[in-house]
Amino acid sequence: MTFQPRDLNLTDPEKGYLHFVLYTEPHRGYASSSLNATVKIEAQQTMTPHFQEWLGRLVRCEPNAMHCTLVEPRKIPTLFHPCVTEDKDSPSAIAGSGCTCRQTFYDPEFGLPVVAEHFKHVGTGGTDEWSYTTFAPLALRPDDVFSRFHMGRSLFWARTEKGALSILPQREGRGYSVGYSGGGPSALAAYLTQLAETDGQNTVAGASYEEAHPAILAWTQSSAADRGTNELSLADLKAMQQR
Repeated sequence: MTFQPRDLNLTDPEKGYLHFVLYTEPHRGYASSSLNATVKIEAQQTMTPHFQEWLGRLVRCEPNAMHCTLVEPRKIPTLFHPCVTEDKDSPSAIAGSGCTCRQTFYDPEFGLPVVAEHFKHVGTGGTDEWSYTTFAPLALRPDDVFSRFHMGRSLFWARTEKGALSILPQREGRGYSVGYSGGGPSALAAYLTQLAETDGQNTVAGASYEEAHPAILAWTQSSAADRGTNELSLADLKAMQQR
């Protein structure tokens, strides 16, 4: 499915989820996004400062239809179960202290749903951690201009000129990755090239692989890109294009 920014605005919280495009297979009980990529954030990825900044602005809310598209159909009831810390007799509680509940949030900056999944061992001193699932935006907000790219623990972020942090816009089926020769680094390089060529103005995800600048592609495919936390400004990306 193709789209233009003027056709679909999924990053304006004032419009909520009105323009979300749904993909369904009713005979399989399946429903998810047609366009927005699903982003799964494991517990070990939550220790980066950019994730913590994003997490800190999420707002707890009641589950809605959008949250249901982020979990397996048989897990939907857990969206409505309290955490064991709130009710030791919750249907998601295990022996009064373990827990497999889920909690629902929304991102007030970009209007996207977030589901947090709890995993807590029974008793004290064991594993007690949260993982998160959300959708990536298809673009930054209408008046946003890209300023910086951040990456750490295989999470990809964009910061706007106004300082707002966003999960890097991404299309379904065009996942980003680094450190090898393949589709993920190519998709990331193509998107970063688009940002550089438009001075950060065109933030719509889905640039074709062929648009990737060779120097930017070489960086996304390199082992250096896969090491630690990386940050590139718009000026850095434009400088790569001069090589």
